[in-house]
Amino acid sequence: MDQVDRMLARPKIYYNIDGVGELALGFMFLASALLRSMQLQTPKGSVWHSMYLFIIYVGLMYVILKYGSRAIKKHITYPRTGFVEYRKHGTFWLPMVMIIGALTTVGFCIALRRHWDLTTFVVLYGLLLTGGYAYGLARTVRWKWLVASAMAFISLLIAVFPRIWIWLDPTWIGALWLSFMLYGALLLISGGISFWLYLRHTQAPAQENQ
Repeated sequence: MDQVDRMLARPKIYYNIDGVGELALGFMFLASALLRSMQLQTPKGSVWHSMYLFIIYVGLMYVILKYGSRAIKKHITYPRTGFVEYRKHGTFWLPMVMIIGALTTVGFCIALRRHWDLTTFVVLYGLLLTGGYAYGLARTVRWKWLVASAMAFISLLIAVFPRIWIWLDPTWIGALWLSFMLYGALLLISGGISFWLYLRHTQAPAQENQ
């Protein structure tokens, strides 16, 4: 049964074998936090608060995520491990986490403009993200349970001790900003470690023949 489980887990492992999925998700969180940081530091009449810049910013972020990840896969991952196309359900969970993260980021920005109070949802979102990460990655790469545990701890810490974020912004935006910063940093670290391990243990065929 263990061998069967490992075979079924291969699509999840392969999709993020180079850590690119986590790097992309971490970049998305940090880029969203950067946008809010600029909004906090500039007056309301600034260009950073305009919907036009928001659309351009999100569009640019999407282009970087899509084509940047594709370029890494094409020029680094596939030459080393080959291109493998699994059934759609085999690579479902990590892309779904990324899609949910992107849609939720846009939803949060809309809620900000309409002055909704989503403090409780910020915490629930963190726990949902943790669950998706644990199911999609931590089950297949054991050391990533540390990352999932850290994400859950951050969500609970923000919920129990609001003083750690209200100084940033007394509304739910402070909790969201801090969550995005910490989640993004964690995912970049985890993805960076995966990418380093991948480059260290996997070489292109031309290099292996030398």
